[in-house]
Amino acid sequence: GYLQRSGTEYRLGLAVLRGTLMEERMSANLLDRSVGFQAAESALREGEALAATSPVAPTSGCDANSVCSLPDASATDRWLNSGFGGWRDSTVNLGTLGGTPQYFIEFMGLAPTWPGCDRKIPVDDLCLSPRYRITARSQSADRAQVLLQTNFIVQ
Repeated sequence: GYLQRSGTEYRLGLAVLRGTLMEERMSANLLDRSVGFQAAESALREGEALAATSPVAPTSGCDANSVCSLPDASATDRWLNSGFGGWRDSTVNLGTLGGTPQYFIEFMGLAPTWPGCDRKIPVDDLCLSPRYRITARSQSADRAQVLLQTNFIVQ
């Protein structure tokens, strides 16, 4: 025999289908965000490894290794400036999954290596070390993009 379905059954089926599609989208977004975060973090670690060598920063702008001068307090932050071209491609390439993440390093001046060491007179040569800010981002046009930053003091 023929079983007739009510409008309520169709609406229930449609609601279940919508819920399933929403969960699938949320899972895909979570995967994109996770891959983007891992890509940016790999670039961040690469930048930290370069900063650990205490690179000499240029007096203005950025050099070929994407080591940049002290930021200008009155200018737009470099990572917010769409015209900034000092990003360096990481050696990690995630292909279609996450693209090639990028980073740059900013010299932030000398910083104390332990609390209060800069208040000693005279200041001990071992007290102050170069401090860098490393900014990294994931780069994939059709995936979630993630921006990470860290401060790094060379010891």
